[in-house]
Amino acid sequence: MDREELLAQLQSLNARLDELTERARRLGEENRSLRQQQEQLAGERSALLAKNELARTRVEAMIARLKSLEQHT
Repeated sequence: MDREELLAQLQSLNARLDELTERARRLGEENRSLRQQQEQLAGERSALLAKNELARTRVEAMIARLKSLEQHT
């Protein structure tokens, strides 16, 4: 292998390394973004579960009051 071929291979390897480094950077950014989205969705889910529980409690209370009124009449 002569010097020119070796330099060409080194340049090719260097270009590939640059590509891989850039891909790793982009994947890291995407990973951070996905983790933030996951945290946000988990918070939204928690809030919705709390609202659902509150609504269920209110409906149960209304049913109990209606049954109480029905028994008094």
